[in-house]
Amino acid sequence: MNKIFSMSVQQASKSKVAVKPLELDNAKEPPLNLYKPKEPYTATIVSVERLVGPKAPGETCHIVIDHGGNVPYWEGQSYGVIPPGENPKKPGSPNTVRLYSIASTRYGDSFDGKTASLCVRRAVYYDPETGKEDPTKKGICSNFLCDFKPGDKVQITGPSGKIMLLPEDDPNATHIMIATGTGVAPYRGYLRRMFMEDVPSFKFGGLAWLFLGVANTDSLLYDEEFTNYLQQYPDNFRYDKALSREQKNKNGGKMYVQDKIEEYSDEIFKLLDGGAHIYFCGLKGMMPGIQDTLKRVAEQRGESWEQKLSQLKKNKQWHVEVY
Repeated sequence: MNKIFSMSVQQASKSKVAVKPLELDNAKEPPLNLYKPKEPYTATIVSVERLVGPKAPGETCHIVIDHGGNVPYWEGQSYGVIPPGENPKKPGSPNTVRLYSIASTRYGDSFDGKTASLCVRRAVYYDPETGKEDPTKKGICSNFLCDFKPGDKVQITGPSGKIMLLPEDDPNATHIMIATGTGVAPYRGYLRRMFMEDVPSFKFGGLAWLFLGVANTDSLLYDEEFTNYLQQYPDNFRYDKALSREQKNKNGGKMYVQDKIEEYSDEIFKLLDGGAHIYFCGLKGMMPGIQDTLKRVAEQRGESWEQKLSQLKKNKQWHVEVY
């Protein structure tokens, strides 16, 4: 009995979620800048939830925003958020817009096209002299977002961005996604679209390979969701984690996302030669280490990284959004 039961559970767990309104898949072009900083949209907070465990350095929150279907977007785009109050650098003027990658699909976490989710890390500043937190220098917008309560109002602009849109012309393409920390946001959107939602016009049959770099196990973001896809779609999803404070690289140093890339570099380069898309999202400090690794690997393979990179850019296989 047990075996049959576990089979049916597996099949049931693969059934995808119905989404609406499917008209959100009709547009040929992504929505862009429907709301501008001078006239933002007033949206409502649905929920704010801490994503990380007690041992994570810092706090990262998942924030669901109700836009009522009025600020549609595509996976990989960003919203702007205008924190309340006046700009400390320009008294009398409102705060400037902060951009956040959207972490949900166009249908949102409620699958009805009315919400968007953001993945936000609280920016806190530690005084290098005392090692104590200096609240006067904390990030205005990230703290404001993480402190929200359901029902609070938030001013949003956008959506913006075309660089990280998921190319869907080939549903069997390979997508290699590299993230540090909250840079995982757009990939959560892609992966929900690929593996969770029942979108009649997009049936993914390719390979999605996620590399996620965070400090430790408690800092992993959406790990349960990603682990689920691994169990349900082992032929279409790979998931590799670099935990800098828990794992060592081959030289005995901290394991960063570029060390994982190096570990799988042969496969990655072959996939890129075969037309795979590669995406990078996270803090801009991640790119030099990654570029150095890719350059070294290319040279070991007798290739010029400069030439290869310009080819990838020309073929629109290279997608970078760092902040």
